[in-house]
Amino acid sequence: MAVQFKFFHIPITQFEESERELNGFLRSVRALTIHKEFINQGASSMWCLAVEYLPYSGDKEYKKGENRSKVDYREILSPEDFALFVRLREWRKQAAGREAVPVYTIFTNEQLAAVAQKRTATLSGLKEIEGVGDSRISKYGEEIIKLIGMEKTAIDGGTT
Repeated sequence: MAVQFKFFHIPITQFEESERELNGFLRSVRALTIHKEFINQGASSMWCLAVEYLPYSGDKEYKKGENRSKVDYREILSPEDFALFVRLREWRKQAAGREAVPVYTIFTNEQLAAVAQKRTATLSGLKEIEGVGDSRISKYGEEIIKLIGMEKTAIDGGTT
């Protein structure tokens, strides 16, 4: 399924029809990101929105999380691994924000959980995690290694 875009113009006056169209559309697709910009043109001012989405195939509306089982990493990971997992997710959210991309394009939760469990200190070690290739390693590897090193220092410092 390919990512697609749809564009909306929502005027600041008489917006009801445009608003209904937007809300109906959002209920029928899986919205990945919504880019919005307010265009100030006096009485003709409007919101412009670009919706990046995945189309839903079928007759019913898309329901978030449908056909996916939710994993509770707090139950799967040790308390120390879960703490690192949470830090890695916070870092991923910041990185995705800087790049204006969905968080899962940086690393998936499964990949971050594997990083937290393995606590690898090398770029080649990161390559052993499924789905982590040269591109991700060159882009994010050093930051991940640094986060893991900070976590190891905190753990080692707390036990000595």
